[in-house]
Amino acid sequence: MSGSERINGDGTETGRDMTGFRKSGSLVPTRRAALRLIGAGALAAGGINAALAAAENDEVLTEAKVLRDPDVPVAGDPDGNITIVEWSDYNCPYCRKLEPELRQVIQDDGKVRLVMKDWPILGPVSVTAARMALAARFQDKYHQAHEAMMGVSSRLTEPRINELLAGAGVDMDRLKRDLAEHAKNIDAVLKRNNEQAEAFGFRGTPSFIVGKYRVPGVLSMTEFEQVIADARKAKMN
Repeated sequence: MSGSERINGDGTETGRDMTGFRKSGSLVPTRRAALRLIGAGALAAGGINAALAAAENDEVLTEAKVLRDPDVPVAGDPDGNITIVEWSDYNCPYCRKLEPELRQVIQDDGKVRLVMKDWPILGPVSVTAARMALAARFQDKYHQAHEAMMGVSSRLTEPRINELLAGAGVDMDRLKRDLAEHAKNIDAVLKRNNEQAEAFGFRGTPSFIVGKYRVPGVLSMTEFEQVIADARKAKMN
């Protein structure tokens, strides 16, 4: 299967924290055990749930937090028979390039649930963008904010973010209030997203889990369609 592999990992990773600074170290033992189980075939036997079960003491790697975190936005069919989890950064040019193509694949398929995990690894402005998008969710404008920031071709700045969100219909006064009032919740979401991405061995954006498969990078529309088809087939086994 081009461009993807079954979820695996060697237990170590060099990544970035939520502020964008690089860090290195080992994954905690429960995560390392979970990744070994996935590589050993537990995933094929019982789906992603079987692998996540090995990390029951690790809150960020539970099925609920990876696949059904209530604080993480969802697009596509909320009851879809295949889930795609996407980790992305608003300043990532590859994420921007992929965005319309992935959305077209999801629309054409009609039965895909897309979990949208903000993973701001490209610097402080990326963190600002992610926090503002998540704050816009409290006025049901996350998707408008997401599309506005993903739809530009130049690197974002804080003034440009404000301009884009206002143009997308976001109430900026309320956004500021929600940023302050829900700061702890927003930062906790970003922390979970970051820890999950590192636990699955991702090194950059965009990165995906498609059903039972790990997709650490950009695919074409045709390749995404194939991964989705393979994921459905694997789900039947």
